[in-house]
Amino acid sequence: MRTLRVDLADRGYPIHIGSGLLADPGLYRPHIAGRRVVIVSDSRVSALLGARVCGALADYQPLLLEFAPGEDSKTLDTYARLADQLIEGRFDRRVTLIALGGGVVGDMTGFLAASYHRGVDFIQVPTTLLAQVDSSVGGKTGLNRPGGKNLLGAFHQPRCVLIDTDTLKTLDQRELTAGLAEVIKYGLIADAEFLDWLERDMDALLGGDGPALTRAIYRSCEIKAAIVAADEREAGQRALLNLGHTFGHAIEAATGYGTWLHGEAVGLGMLMAARLSQRLGRLSADACGRVALLIQRAGLPTCLPPEIATDTLLGFMAGDKKVLDGRSRLVVLDAVGRAAIVEGVEPSLLATVIDAARAPLAA
Repeated sequence: MRTLRVDLADRGYPIHIGSGLLADPGLYRPHIAGRRVVIVSDSRVSALLGARVCGALADYQPLLLEFAPGEDSKTLDTYARLADQLIEGRFDRRVTLIALGGGVVGDMTGFLAASYHRGVDFIQVPTTLLAQVDSSVGGKTGLNRPGGKNLLGAFHQPRCVLIDTDTLKTLDQRELTAGLAEVIKYGLIADAEFLDWLERDMDALLGGDGPALTRAIYRSCEIKAAIVAADEREAGQRALLNLGHTFGHAIEAATGYGTWLHGEAVGLGMLMAARLSQRLGRLSADACGRVALLIQRAGLPTCLPPEIATDTLLGFMAGDKKVLDGRSRLVVLDAVGRAAIVEGVEPSLLATVIDAARAPLAA
C-alpha cells in the first residue's frame, strides 16, 4: 500500500492506494467517529463488492443503500430517496457514510453527507479508474439538472480515500478507457514527463496492466492532492483541473446524461480545448496534434456526432457553473504540461471549434 495525504490542516486526509484494501477494517476504523455506518452504492457495484465492505464494517452494523447505476441517477429524486432512508433509520450526525462506486456514487454520497444534519463524515471507496484518479479526491460533490451538470453541489471533503486497485478488474473496456481521459488531463496540465510516459505505456494501460495502472493512479492523485491543498475551493489554480470539462459537460447534457460516459466527453473536450488553444495562438500545431493522437490512441472519441447542434452546445456552455458575470472561463494549454485560464472567448470562435470537431481525425 502507498499513501498520499491531502494537506488541508485539520481537515486533511489520507489517500491509500493498493491491492486488497476494500475488506481491511483497519483502514476504515480510524475515520469512523460514531457507532453506525451507511454504505451507499449503485446496484451493480453493490452486487459485486457490497458484501465485502459490509463484512469489513460488521462491527458497525452497516446499512447498505442502493440506487440505479448511471449518470441519469444523479438527481434530486435519488438524493431525496436516500435522505429519507437515513431519516427513517434515525441516523444521527455521528453516522459515517461510505461511498462505494464510481463518480456518480461518490458525488451523490458526498452531497448527501454535506447536507444531512448539515454535514456528516464520509469515506470515499472509488471503484472505477475515473473516480480513483479524479472525482474521489478534492471534496467536490454534486447533482445534475436538465440545464447542466453538477449545478447543485457543495465542497465537502472525505475523511479518507481507499483506492483498491483490484476493483479495476470489474470494469469493462469502455469504463477503463473513459478513466484514462482524466489521467491524460494531469499530464497535459501539470507534468510533461508523465505525459511522455503515458504515450509510451498506453498499450499497457489499455490492457489493464496492474503496475502501470497503479503508477497512473498514484501520480494522478499526487498532482490533484497538491492542487487541492493549494486551492481547495477553486479560487485559482484548481480551475485548471477543468481542462476539457466545459466542452465535455455540454456534450453530456446535450446527449442526455448517461449516453456518453463522463471520461468520453472530457476526452473529446480536451481535444477541443487544445484546438481552441491553437486558434488563440497559445499552443503549437505540433503540440495540438500530439494531444489528438494520444486521445485517439486511448480509444476516446475524437469527433462529435452530427445530431448535436452547435447552438445547443453553446447554450449549455453559457450556463456552465464556471461562467462568471456572464463571461466564459475556459482552460487552455500554453504547452504540453502547462495550462492557463482564459476569459471572454467569443462565441463565434467556440462555434468554429465545435464545428471542426465534427470531422474525423485524419488517418
